[in-house]
Amino acid sequence: MTGELHENAYLRACNGRLEGILRWPELDALWARLRQGGGEDWYVYAVGQPPPTTPASPEELERFLAEIRQRLLDEHREDYCGIVYVDDSEAPGFVKIYDPGNLGMVCGSSDVPTLPGWTLSRAAPVDLDEARRPPRQAGRWWRKLLGTR
Repeated sequence: MTGELHENAYLRACNGRLEGILRWPELDALWARLRQGGGEDWYVYAVGQPPPTTPASPEELERFLAEIRQRLLDEHREDYCGIVYVDDSEAPGFVKIYDPGNLGMVCGSSDVPTLPGWTLSRAAPVDLDEARRPPRQAGRWWRKLLGTR
């Protein structure tokens, strides 16, 4: 990862300490906090797509919150939530949402943890697929070892 990406506020939040939203009422309370202040200045990022360069409008954020809540309820048929994480539930600045259809190793115990399906952030997001790739020179020794250039 380049120094620029390593120092990025979005990546620091994404890789930082997050608390799990365990119950559906906690998710509703979190969504209410995100709506406070008119829902402005939130970037909605669907991981795997190009990251947005501008925050979502309040209407876009509202539509996303409603639709993602319903999707989580429909596809994560548990009496608990457990797939949404936030940096600070009282004053959120970063939210990580895992796709219930692609949970993999959400807990991060794998060498290559599962990326979230979506993030909501105050900081402009970066491409998470690109950010987790090793720098190009890291693979050069393999090419020499295997006799390829």
